[in-house]
Amino acid sequence: MGNYYLYRIAEFITGYLPLSLSYAVAVFLADCQYFLSKNDRKAVEDNLKNILKTDQVPSYMVRDVFRYFGKHLVDFFTITKRVNKDFIKSSVQISGVEQLNEVIHKGKGGILVSAHLGNWEMGGAVLSLLGYPMSVVALAHKDDRVNVFFNKKREFFGAVVIQTNVAIRRCLGHLKRNRIVAILADRDFGHHGLYRSFFGKKSVIPKGAALFALKTGAPIIPAFFLRTDNNHFQIIIKDPIYPPPEAQRGTDEVEVENLVSKYLYLIEEQIQQNPSQWLMFYPFEVK
Repeated sequence: MGNYYLYRIAEFITGYLPLSLSYAVAVFLADCQYFLSKNDRKAVEDNLKNILKTDQVPSYMVRDVFRYFGKHLVDFFTITKRVNKDFIKSSVQISGVEQLNEVIHKGKGGILVSAHLGNWEMGGAVLSLLGYPMSVVALAHKDDRVNVFFNKKREFFGAVVIQTNVAIRRCLGHLKRNRIVAILADRDFGHHGLYRSFFGKKSVIPKGAALFALKTGAPIIPAFFLRTDNNHFQIIIKDPIYPPPEAQRGTDEVEVENLVSKYLYLIEEQIQQNPSQWLMFYPFEVK
């Protein structure tokens, strides 16, 4: 059975069950994956060792990454039914929204950088529902049916999905229209990133956000959507990172590295504070 049908079955089940029971089923299945998938378990454990700078990681922390991912999927499958203005008012705490307002007011658009941390999909939905013109860059799936399934949910609240294979031209166009372009900047899937130290290890980091900022003058806005107690959520929006004026710039390569370093530091900071919410099942260290 292909992934598409599994996703549709999961969507049906989570839409039918009470949320608490859906979470319980997701945690059970996540625990099964934790015990059965040695490669995923080792990758998560190694990542946590690097993040926490230790040779020993408690098994519960490794298992929690799987559990958070299970809940993340439940949230995504039910997102069009759960997320509304009342949900935001009762379950989402937002700090730094004035930063987004500042960026929109300047009229050059903004590049929102985040990570595979917490629930980035729900974060995009919440900001879209609040009226921000969101465009989200998403990795294309091999199965077109899966693309349609995922992108319908992402666009339900008004966001526009930009697939990675056409991202450069469309992102520039969306920024010119004063939109917020959201990019996950903690893992490079296209092998065109920048080699940087990430938690003290050599890694490949996406540089698209820095390139777009230098090309258009749009600021970079680090933002994170985290799960808190009692399955509530928090959006943390940091101060915008503005590219230097063209007359004050060095070489493009130097300026790209400078901008990447600034937002990578904030990504590291948030991951260190919430290590079990970093849903990364691949080794980030480049051997």
